[in-house]
Order: sequence, then structure tokens, then C-alpha cells
Amino acid sequence: MGEIDGSYRVLQTPGTRLGAQFNAGISTLEPGQSLSGNMISGSRSQGRGLHIRVQGLDDSQEFFDIDPKAPAQTLLSEVFLRGNLMESDYFGLEFQNMQMNWVWLEPIKPVAKQVRRPSNTLFRLSVKFFPPDPGQLQEEYTRYLFSLQMKRDLMEGRLICTENTGALLASHLVQSEIGDYDDVADRDFLRVNKLLPYQEKVQERIMELHRRHLGQTPAESDFQILEIARKLEMYGVRYHPAADREGTKINLAVSHMGLQVFQGNTKINTFNWSKIRKLSFKRKRFLIKLYPEVHGPHQDTLEFMMASRDQCKIFWKICVEYHSFFRLFDQPQPKSKAILFTRGSSFRYRYSLSPHNPKGPLCLSPSFQMSTLSLPGQAPSPLQSPILSEVGSNAKLEEEEEGRRKRYPTDKAYFIAKEILTTERTYLKDLEVITVWFRSAVIKENAMPEGLMTLLFSNIDPIYEFHRGFLKELDQRLALWWGRSNAHVKGDYQRIGDVMLRNMCALKEFTSYLQKHDEVLTELEKATKRLKKLETVYKEFELQKVCYLPLNTFLLKPIQRLMHYKLILERLCKHYSPSHRDHDDCKEALKEVAEIATQLQSSLIRLENFQKLTELQRDLIGIENLTAPGREFIREGCLYKLTKKGLQQRMFFLFSDMLLYTSKGVTATNQFKVHGQLPLHGMIVEESENEWSVPHCFTIYSAQRTIVVAASSKVEMGKWIEDLNLAIEMSKKSQEKSSIFLDPGFGDHSNRKRSSDEVSLEQESEDDMNSSRTSLDKQTHHRANTTMHVCWHRNTSVSMSDHSLAVENQLSGYLLRKFKNSNGWQKLWVVFTNFCLFFYKTHQDDFPLASLPLLGYTVSTPEESDSIHKEYVFKLQFKSHVYFFRAESEYTFERWMEVIKSAASTAGRMSLLIPKGGPMEMNGN
Repeated sequence: MGEIDGSYRVLQTPGTRLGAQFNAGISTLEPGQSLSGNMISGSRSQGRGLHIRVQGLDDSQEFFDIDPKAPAQTLLSEVFLRGNLMESDYFGLEFQNMQMNWVWLEPIKPVAKQVRRPSNTLFRLSVKFFPPDPGQLQEEYTRYLFSLQMKRDLMEGRLICTENTGALLASHLVQSEIGDYDDVADRDFLRVNKLLPYQEKVQERIMELHRRHLGQTPAESDFQILEIARKLEMYGVRYHPAADREGTKINLAVSHMGLQVFQGNTKINTFNWSKIRKLSFKRKRFLIKLYPEVHGPHQDTLEFMMASRDQCKIFWKICVEYHSFFRLFDQPQPKSKAILFTRGSSFRYRYSLSPHNPKGPLCLSPSFQMSTLSLPGQAPSPLQSPILSEVGSNAKLEEEEEGRRKRYPTDKAYFIAKEILTTERTYLKDLEVITVWFRSAVIKENAMPEGLMTLLFSNIDPIYEFHRGFLKELDQRLALWWGRSNAHVKGDYQRIGDVMLRNMCALKEFTSYLQKHDEVLTELEKATKRLKKLETVYKEFELQKVCYLPLNTFLLKPIQRLMHYKLILERLCKHYSPSHRDHDDCKEALKEVAEIATQLQSSLIRLENFQKLTELQRDLIGIENLTAPGREFIREGCLYKLTKKGLQQRMFFLFSDMLLYTSKGVTATNQFKVHGQLPLHGMIVEESENEWSVPHCFTIYSAQRTIVVAASSKVEMGKWIEDLNLAIEMSKKSQEKSSIFLDPGFGDHSNRKRSSDEVSLEQESEDDMNSSRTSLDKQTHHRANTTMHVCWHRNTSVSMSDHSLAVENQLSGYLLRKFKNSNGWQKLWVVFTNFCLFFYKTHQDDFPLASLPLLGYTVSTPEESDSIHKEYVFKLQFKSHVYFFRAESEYTFERWMEVIKSAASTAGRMSLLIPKGGPMEMNGN
């Protein structure tokens, strides 16, 4: 059968199991039949030892003779030896006690001291320790046994999952047992073998899924089973019934990460090992003592009531063993073939079992392990080719990351405070775009009048200097967070509220500066229209890498930053209990910043609208005076317009008084050419899919012409129709009459009837015919990231409310990015703003190396087929483009998921015509 030496070298075929041991001692007993009295008495009369019956994970039974006085480890060793089980540390023997609960056989005590009638007791081999990724076990045979454990857990109702997932697991189990699909063989096997409690209900589904596993070997089936199972919330969970202080029934469980609390089958809390200072029990009470910063100094001990002292002790022991197993300092060195887990059979528990005072602190360093980095090439971004292969330094980054994870705390408050620091770093860099880089450009060319220079820089320089000092304070406080100094003596230990309160109060002095930003933006725009030299410098500066966003966007940052402080402080206040020593300062700081933000809210709305109008003015050819007083931007996006040549791609721009539609010409500046302007006054919008037999199609009737357009999806059509109707309704109430509606070159359509057979079908120009084939490779660096260009290439749209939401959700920090075809991870400083991720080597870099616009992307956690074996990983995907990023903690992972969803989904079914604070519906495309 081939050489067996830890790994198996014989080629497998479907249905052939390698590594399964020949069992010379298979029981001849029928299932459920007990040993005969003669056998038992014979065993005892010999006086040579105990005759022990052990059931394997494949349900076969064997017998072992052991010395009654020998520790149970003797029996364990015999079982592991006979089964040729190399990675035995994950396994144990369990039996049912007098209360019919399954308990583990303790290795150090004799079997007879633990079991009343050992020879009448069935012991069964089971997985005791469930690693986070069992697919990375060294031995194929070990993975086989783990898959059998999943099979047992499924049947016993422990591995709870949806019926579809259960059917998928069962289909892999069938493939591993009988090989490729055969209708008769499948039905015979499923009739005899019970894999699921609800098997009859899903039998056809199991067979349908089994059909897809053609050619899959048993080892591959095992791997698939483990990949699916490990992602289930109930993977490896063993309930220990208890009640909280209020008497609510709950279940406690232990995992590689720490202790878990379930209510019913829903996990309601997890206490990581790093948060737990001590575990103990007193009679029926099970006690978890946390570090004070986790729940505050007055809530650092959690208490649960269990049915008996014995049950408390049983659970306490398994907690101690799990902690020892997964948080051990002196782990044995792995064999050369090891992938992730490094414990060989030399593992021994090194933990005191004293119930009230376990030796050694429980908060050992986290057992977070990473793969060595490598730097192969990677697939280009859909909009820009990221030149990231030269970033990072192989294994050094992983070592730094692991060291950092060991050093730094896991308290949520720390990561919230760290978000203030990381986003402050980006904010200061954004201010430097104006105060350092743009100033240098205009001084060099002597392009800006002295009066405008004074207005601009006298307002932004003091703000910049203030935030330089603020950033230093934040940096110092975060560096002291984990007590690596005498900060606790001064009261600066693990708190941020005092720093925030002091600086939010100081920010009040800058309110007058912030209120002038409206004037600054307006005067700068006027000057660039009036002065050709300034306009040239302005446009050239926008094309520099350091100006990674439209230039006037940076002038909005100071007011937007107030909104960020407000949101982050709200999260911090919500996290802290009222008794936490940092709570009051944070609450007071929130009050201060909320007051300033409220004063500037209306100013921010005006500024964001003005900024967007000026940005569009630069990118559109054929429209003047787009920044007319009273005009509001509502939505921009791609629609297909019916023309004489059929449906042609167009960019549409909806404002509070008109609708523009444009095409993208082949020009050096990549601007869009205006084809038509339709006033909203008197406009009617109707769905017309049936009339034109075009999916997601609607007709726009205006006083000038009637056009038929189609959206890329039903959701997109809904967004456009809703915003158009809202804008039309609001325009009816407006007393202002616009005088800028020009319609050059399209004839007189003022008397056109509103009938679908007289739709305006303009002739396409040569530029228009080529526009859909324009390559983004010809675009300049920053123009490729503007929302209009992204919408054009992703067939989507963005509303002003999407822009406002994106502003609120800016984020910065280090992430690890996975290379496409390797296990290497690359550390990058990532900034999220304006619907786009920007990538830097470090936070000190002046400009991004690459960017990834997110409109149209979906964000999710990795699927089983992605083979990602790390925590806190999120997946970004647009068609065939897939990226994986890994965050440092659960909080930062959730924050990145939250902000990216806000950008990728582009909900935006609300416009600024609806008051802020109204309902927001999130819709994907």
C-alpha cells in the first residue's frame, strides 16, 4: 500500500482512502451490543489489567489491556500508537459520566480513579482541540480523522448550519466514501448511512452536489469538508450550560481564541485570551476576571452559575487546557513540512490546575502566525496599474506585524483611539497639499495675487500648525497606551479623552477661520477664471501625484475633519461604560466638537456642492456658468441613450434645475462633451421597458425634446427615476427661472409632441463613435479617479448624498494585501477617501503609489474556495478583479468593511433635496 511515514506517497483515486490503518482488532459486536459477562469476568479474574473498549472516529471498536494502576496516558499512548496517529495532541478519549455528559479522560490519573466501571464503559476517540484552520494539519490521516469528527458532529447536531451547507458537507462525505457519483450507489449509501438528522429532506440536494465532485480524491474531500466546517460559527463548539447573574440561560464554550457565550445557538460574546486575567470557580460559580480596561474597573469580573461544582470544574479544566494548547510560549519546533501548526507529539501541558490561583498570568502573547512574504507580480487594477511590487521587505514586515500584535492591546478603545491617530496623519498630509505643495507652485510662477495669497494661507496656516501639535500629542499618548512607561503615574495610562477634550476646546478658536473657507473657495475659483497664469498653474498642479484629489477638495478637509472627530468620539462614548474613567472627558469633548460642527453644517453643504460644481465645470466642454447661484448637484452617472445608431453610452448629470447628457471624446484632457441640456421645468419621466423592449429603459419628456435611456440595472433605473422625479417636483416650487438653457445644433424642438415615436435621435459625430473604445491608459493620474470617469467605466452612478456619506467615512491605516498567486502579504499604508483606496509604502509618503476606485465593487469575507487562512480578511471584487486585504484587529476589520460598503454600494437614492438625517436605503448594483 506504500510506505507510511507521516505522509502518504501512493497516488490516490476517488474512493480510495490512503492512510487508513488496517484494523486487526475490529469488534465482532453488533452496534449497541455490550460485552458479554463472561468476557468481563474473565478479564477481571486474570487480574492482569483492565479490558478497555475504545471506539474510533470511524465507529470501529478495539480492545486494550492496561494496568489498573497506570495513568490514563498509558491507554492514550496505546490508542495513538495502534492507530499510527502522529499528530495526537489534538485528540483525546471521552466517556459519559453518571450524568450522561461527555467528559475527557485525564491523562495523569488512572482510568479506574475516573470511571466507576471502566470495563463496561465505552471510550471514544475524539478531537479535543480544534485549530482555526484544520486544513493546515501536517498529516493527511489527521485531516481524515478531523473530517470524521465533522461527520459525527453533524449527525449529533453539534455542527449547526443551514440545510444547504449540511447537504454540501454530506456530498463531500459521500465522495470520500464511495468515490464519483452514481445514482444507484448514492441512494444505497444514503439509505444505509445517516449523515444528517434531516437527511431525507435534502437527499436529492446531496446527490446533486455530489455529482459536481467528479474526480475528487478522498484527501481533497477531507480538505473541502474542513474548509467549509471551519468557517461555521459552531465549528468545534462544545456547550457547557450555565446562567448569567440575571438567571438567563446561556451556554459557555471555549475555542482557540478564548471563551464564548451563546444564547440558544447565537454567539453573543467572545472574551479573547488577551482580555482574561484569571479563570476560577467557587462551588457552582464560574468566574472570569478581565483586565480592568475591558469593561471598566467596576465590571472586571464576570460570574456564571452552572448546575454543579463538578460541571464548573470540568469546564474550568478544558479552558485551562485550551489556553495552554493555543497560547503556549515554548512550542516545539515544526517538522520541515509543517505549514502552520507547529506542535508535534512532544507537546505536554505546562499549566497549574489549582482552581483558585492558576500559576502564571493568563494573558500570554497572542499565537498569531503569518506566512513569509514573497513579492511576485500582481494583476493590474481595473483603472490604474498599481506599482506595488517594490513595496515592503519580505519577511521583515511579517515579523514586525507579529511583534506589534504581541506588544499592543486588543481593547476596542485602543483601536478607536488609533483611528483618530491614523486619520489625523492623513489629514495633516492633506493640509500640506495646500500649505506646502500648492504654495510652492504658485510662488514659483508668481501666479497668485497677494490679496488671494493672504486670504488663502492666513486661514489655513494656523489650522495646519494647530494640527501638527495635536498629532504629536496623539502619537505620544498611543505609544504609552500599553504601559511601557510611567504614564500611569501621571494618569495618562490607556486614555484619550483628556487629549481630545483639550484640543476640541482649542479648535473653537479656529471657528472664524473655518467660516471663511466659503469665501476662500469662491475667490479662488473666480481668480482662476480671470487669470490665465493661475489657471495654468492650478491645472498643472492637479496633475501632480501629490494632488491625488481635485485641488479644491483639500480646502473642504478642515470642516469635514470636525465631522470625523464627532463620529469617532460617538463610537468611543458608546464603547465606554459611564463609570469608565475616560468616559466623562470623551463625552465633554464630543459636546464641544458637536457644537462647532453644528455651526458649520450648512456651510459644509454649500461648500461640498460648490466644490462638485467647479470640478464638473473643468471636466465638461460645452457648458458655461455651471456654478450659477442656487444650483445644486444631485446625481451623475452612466446611462445608454437611444440614438439613430442604437443605444450609445452617455454620461448624465442631474442638477436641481436641469439635466445634462454628454459623451466622452478622445481628447488630451479626457473631458466630456455636452450633447444636450434639458430643463426640469415641465419634464415628465416614465418607465418604458415594454414599449421599447429594452431592459431598465425609461423615457424623459422635456419641453425641448424627448429621449429614451436605459440603465445598467433595475436598481440604477430606480435611483435615476426617483431623483429625477424629486428634482422635478422641487423645481415646480422654485420661483427662479433659469436663463442659461442653450441647445446649439439640434434644431427647434419647442413644439415637439410628447410621443415616443418622435424621440430625438441625434446623429453621432466621429468622436462619439470612438468614445466607447477610449482606453483609460491614456488618462492622467488623477483624472482616472474622479467619480465621473469611474461611473463611465463601471456603468453606475453616484448621488450627492453618496458623496456626503463618503466624506463621513474616510479612513486610514496599515493593511496587509495578499498577492494574487501566493501566500505572501504586503504591508501598505491605505487611505480611503472619495470612493477610492489610495496605497502608500508608509504613512510618511507624500503621494500614493497606486489607487483603486471602489464604485461597483462588492466587499465580503473570503469564500472557502479562496483558501485564505487568516483572520480579519476582507475581499474586494469587480468582475474578474479580486483583491484581499487583512486588518490588524476585529474593530479595524469592521471599520474597513463599513466604509468600503458605503462606497462600493453607492446607495444614494436620496438627494440633497431631501433634508439630511432622512432614511437611507442601501442598494448594491
